[in-house]
Amino acid sequence: MVSRRHGRKGESHNPQQSSEESDALVVPTCEKSAKTWATPVESMEGRSAANGKPALRNASPAQDGQDALTYLERVGQRAKEKKEERFNNLLSHIKVPLLKEAYQRLRKDAAPGVDGVTWGEYGENLDARLLDLQDRVHRGSYHPQPVRRVHIPKGDGRSTRPLGIPSLEDKVVQQAARMLLEPIYEREFLGFSYGFRPGRSQHLALDALAVAIGRKVDWVLDADIRAFFDTIDHAWMQKFIEHKIADTRLVRLLMKWLHAGVMEDGELHEVQEGTPQGGSISPLLANIYLHYVLDLWVSSWRKKHARGEMYVVRYADDCAPRRRGEEAAM
Repeated sequence: MVSRRHGRKGESHNPQQSSEESDALVVPTCEKSAKTWATPVESMEGRSAANGKPALRNASPAQDGQDALTYLERVGQRAKEKKEERFNNLLSHIKVPLLKEAYQRLRKDAAPGVDGVTWGEYGENLDARLLDLQDRVHRGSYHPQPVRRVHIPKGDGRSTRPLGIPSLEDKVVQQAARMLLEPIYEREFLGFSYGFRPGRSQHLALDALAVAIGRKVDWVLDADIRAFFDTIDHAWMQKFIEHKIADTRLVRLLMKWLHAGVMEDGELHEVQEGTPQGGSISPLLANIYLHYVLDLWVSSWRKKHARGEMYVVRYADDCAPRRRGEEAAM
């Protein structure tokens, strides 16, 4: 967060670059003029929406894949046009074309989960595997396996970060669910959120930070939520998801991944909280959680209580509030 007492003369806000009024004081990126307050255009905005319902039919594999992607664009366009809508009947679109596209987007050299299956091995007889997976997802008989926990060194060289590696099949379904939900939530997330979002890298977050510091701020608050991914409350996570998602089957699928458990050193551990880092769906779930517990609160506080100007840059569970001017104190 960054704060300033008064806006500078000539500074402007481009409404095309920020659909949220609360983002009017978000730090600009270095790609725009230093006098522009708006955040980058969301990556899904500006795409033309097709009319009518998607037709995931018996066509060529290429056509089926294109139909699946077209449906995702329609979802994003609908989310943009109808802000208050809760989305239903989403799980029915997790079909073979979308699952195949999700499979192709996975890292081919990624470490395997508890099943020991690699990307290449799963690709053998892929169509039959995905058809069986589709049927199990729709029947409700798909059950994710526990994630395989490994520990990797942190940048400080002293501690480690736990990662939860899903099985290959779980990676495919998670990626498909993320592709389905991301267009919806990209219309919800605020402009100062940069972590694990399409078109919003850590480099853009650092650029925004540099611009904010260049505005002669009085102080900087660098905050990190300790053990955030390990302590996400599952009950609140479900409530936050249900704000936008009315499809109970999809909500149950998301919660299955949170409850799947952890396998470490051959021992299964049940989990009551948290979302394991390492899965395709975890970054999106983390951003949904922080959107409701942090971003909306910060935006509301800034509107109602901040005197002067305050800027915020959040990357995942790290944020840096800044302010300038003694009247802008929090």
